[in-house]
Amino acid sequence: MKTITVLGATGSIGDSTLDVVGRHPERFRVHALTAHGNVEKLLQLAVRHRPEVVSVTDPQAAAGMEARLRSAGLATRLAVGPDEVVEVAGAPGIDCVMAAIVGAAGLAPTLAAARAARSVMLANKEAIVMAGRLFIQTCRQSQVALLPIDSEHNALFQCLPSPHGPSGQTTGEAVRRLILTASGGPFRTTPVAALDSVSPDQACAHPKWSMGRKISVDSATMMNKGLELIEAHYLFDMPASRLEVLIHPQSIVHSLVEYMDGSVLAQLGNPDMRVPIAHALGYPDRIASGASLLDLAAIGRLEFETPDEGRFPCLRIAREALAAGGGAPCVLNAANEVGVAEFLSGRVRFSDIARINQAVLEALPQADAPDSLEEALELDKRARHLAKQQLERCPT
Repeated sequence: MKTITVLGATGSIGDSTLDVVGRHPERFRVHALTAHGNVEKLLQLAVRHRPEVVSVTDPQAAAGMEARLRSAGLATRLAVGPDEVVEVAGAPGIDCVMAAIVGAAGLAPTLAAARAARSVMLANKEAIVMAGRLFIQTCRQSQVALLPIDSEHNALFQCLPSPHGPSGQTTGEAVRRLILTASGGPFRTTPVAALDSVSPDQACAHPKWSMGRKISVDSATMMNKGLELIEAHYLFDMPASRLEVLIHPQSIVHSLVEYMDGSVLAQLGNPDMRVPIAHALGYPDRIASGASLLDLAAIGRLEFETPDEGRFPCLRIAREALAAGGGAPCVLNAANEVGVAEFLSGRVRFSDIARINQAVLEALPQADAPDSLEEALELDKRARHLAKQQLERCPT
């Protein structure tokens, strides 16, 4: 019986995680569930999974939650505030923590989990983009098992060899390239001139995946794939020159590993996040995910194309941040979070997201890589300030 904490339990990754957990009551016991402010859903989840702890980041949203837990017949402890969610994430003795808090807000609790848990299932790509070196060092020092949840990185994890083969050959010596696939999002064939006028709802209408609004916009700009390149660099210690992206509209092939001998291994599956989540939850065993089985004959064909960085400038900008190294990925992530939030609120255009990202990255080109949580948060704060200054230059 494994104990599990789900950070960001009310989001789409939380939904998928708890669906898989619920299919295996003999394997998993939920220790803690966290949310920012969606207390209605959190209460429903608490009734269903009966955790020892629930944590709400927003104190205002948590008002009255204690009484509602008792009315539901639960002895669950309530933890309130940002510091409390970090404490919940870092509780000792937990077998696995699903790190699924979206954005920079997930960095502190994910680092806390990396120091204390036996394994961390990483769905919060921003944590490793903001502080990749620090995060990987923390995992190594605490000897935590780091299991990637993004479908692309989980696919790479499944296709890569062990760090050292029988002869002592390293992964880097055996592998020529890591290739991440991308659906191309909702605007893969939209005329570039029309992108200025697309709406948030159009950007969030992903053709294959069911995701939250922020990550859906990132997929539409392909910043999501750019951040995944940065994440792959840290997760698999692979230089930028050996990381590639292919557009694959069917979203069936999730990533590929090209070996030095010309062999290419790929992981395939239906576009359902329960597949990589079940892989990580059961690892090294395989367990049922609840996803429908893949029927290649029904799909008929698999298509691939090179991404057009003129259509998707955010992918190019992310490559520039990866090449610059240091604190540039942290800067880019902060700028992008501001740009996406402003687009979703209707204050800037879709194409302004890339303009904001480029301007902030150019304003802070030589930022040092953060060596502590405090340094990462300070750099994030500086970049957000610059991004908000850029909003005045965006046409209305």
